Amino acid sequence: MSNLIARFVKDESGATAIEYGLIAALIALAIIGGATAVGSQLKAKFGLISGELAKAQPK
Repeated sequence: MSNLIARFVKDESGATAIEYGLIAALIALAIIGGATAVGSQLKAKFGLISGELAKAQPK
């Protein structure tokens, strides 16, 4: 019985999988945050361009 417990305590395969999962989650959060920031900047830039084009149209 103590051999089984000792083997369970020394087993690190589950810890490795959890670490990879955490790394993947952090990368996903970074991608989502970056895409959101770029999307907001693009929306503002296209809004500015749209406004300038609306002013430039002949009336």
